[in-house]
Amino acid sequence: MAELKTKPTDLSVDAFIDAIEPEWKKEDSQKILKLMKKITSENPVMWGSAIVGFGSYHYRYKSGREGDWFLTGFSPRKQSMTLYMAGCNDGSQDELIKKLGKYKKSVGCLYFKKLTDIDVLILEEIIEKSIESLKSSYEG
Repeated sequence: MAELKTKPTDLSVDAFIDAIEPEWKKEDSQKILKLMKKITSENPVMWGSAIVGFGSYHYRYKSGREGDWFLTGFSPRKQSMTLYMAGCNDGSQDELIKKLGKYKKSVGCLYFKKLTDIDVLILEEIIEKSIESLKSSYEG
């Protein structure tokens, strides 16, 4: 079975954030960092070279595949800000997500260009519910 390439590293989150350009994307990243830190009460950790993750959980699928992943995280990609929220996969938050603003969605991820394109209070609620969903699904 293939091993995940994206794992926690000792790279500096602060150095990663400080190197982000342009400035508005760095400022958005700092705001998301602060928001996720508040929601999770976890210290941020670099996962690979470009993802900031918070907390972790161990998953095991029926197929036998298993691994560790972060509860929530983000990456300021070139095209858009990527928010990782695997707890959004079940469709239970679809109505809430529709209120978010200007975004795109895929399995477990939300994408938006700028933080001003979305409602941050709705985002906070989505992140909280995503984490609750993961914790209840993967407890024990």
